[in-house]
Amino acid sequence: MESKYNSLKEFYPYYLSEHQDPTCRRLHFIGTGLLFLILGTAIYFSNYWLLLMIPIVGYGFAWVGHFFYEKNKPATFKYPFYSLASDFVLFYHLLIGKEKFSPKK
Repeated sequence: MESKYNSLKEFYPYYLSEHQDPTCRRLHFIGTGLLFLILGTAIYFSNYWLLLMIPIVGYGFAWVGHFFYEKNKPATFKYPFYSLASDFVLFYHLLIGKEKFSPKK
């Protein structure tokens, strides 16, 4: 599959356009936050079986946001690596207030 994006910088505006619904963004934020919590818990307690929950939690929250609120197909199906990286960028931007939970105007 050929990508029409050559970098994460090129891809990220498309990613944001697919995440306009504030509930979708919230669900992505919660899923990614829980991912970090699970990772930290697994490392702290040396219970690496918990790591199996990461894709379920991370993708579960995101896909609910897309299918029920955004009403589009997650970008991860077409651009898995750029999409994963963009999830972390969005999480960070939401955390520091650079991006908003409200739709772009």
